[in-house]
Amino acid sequence: MHFQPQKAVLPKFLRIHFKRLLRALVLLAVIVIGFLGFWFVLRVTLNTEYPILPVSTADMCTVQPLSDCWKHPFAPTLHIGDLLIVQGIDANSVNFQYPNSDIIVFHAPKQDFYGEERLIITRVVDKWEENGIIYFRTKSDGSGSDRWPEMPEASKCDYWNDCRGKNYTLNGMISDKLLVSKVVLRIPWLGHLALFMFNSPLIFIIVVLMIIILIVEFAIPKFTGKKAKTKPKKSVENALET
Repeated sequence: MHFQPQKAVLPKFLRIHFKRLLRALVLLAVIVIGFLGFWFVLRVTLNTEYPILPVSTADMCTVQPLSDCWKHPFAPTLHIGDLLIVQGIDANSVNFQYPNSDIIVFHAPKQDFYGEERLIITRVVDKWEENGIIYFRTKSDGSGSDRWPEMPEASKCDYWNDCRGKNYTLNGMISDKLLVSKVVLRIPWLGHLALFMFNSPLIFIIVVLMIIILIVEFAIPKFTGKKAKTKPKKSVENALET
C-alpha cells in the first residue's frame, strides 16, 4: 500500500487567506497606533500625565454600602467603575469652597523613601498657604460620619504625612508639590473596562484584540454566508430607456 502524503493545512490556509490576515494585522496596528496617538493628544490637551483614571475604591461614594456605580451611576459623587477625565491645574486655581470644591488627584505622600507611587482621588475641604507653599486639607466624600455635603471638622478630615518633610505635608495637609490634576468629568460604567485593561498584561490585550479582529474577518462572514457582490452596471441604453 502506498500512502499519499497530506499537504500541510496551515500553509494552504495562509495562501488562501493571506490578504485577510494581512488586513487584520494592519487593522490591529492602526488600533494600537490610534490609541497611543489619542492618549498623547489627551495628555497634551489636558496638561497632565494621567488624563484618564478609573475609580477603584468606594472612598468617595456617599451611598455606601451600595458603592458600585451599577446601582446609582448618576449620583453626585464617585463610584467604583467610574471613568474620570482629569485636567492639570495650578494650585492657586483649585476651588476649595466646600461642598462645591474641586475633586483633586495627587501623589500619595510617602511613608518611607521606598514607598510605591500611588495616585489619590479626593475632595478639597480647605486651603492654606505658608512660606510660598499651598497646602490642601482633604476628605473623601464617603468616609467618616460627616459625609459630603456636610462640612466636616478638621479632626475628621484626611491626615497625610510624608517622610520628606513639610515641603510635602503640613499638619495633615498635602502640599502643591504633590498635586497632579482635578476631575473635570465623570463617566459611569466605563471605568470597569479601564480597570480590566490596567490590570491585564499588554500581550493579553493584544491577543484579545487580534482574536476579535479574526472573528470579524473570518467567522462572521462564514457564519452569515454573505459575500460581497458587485452590482452590474446598467448600460447607457438601459439608462436611456428608463
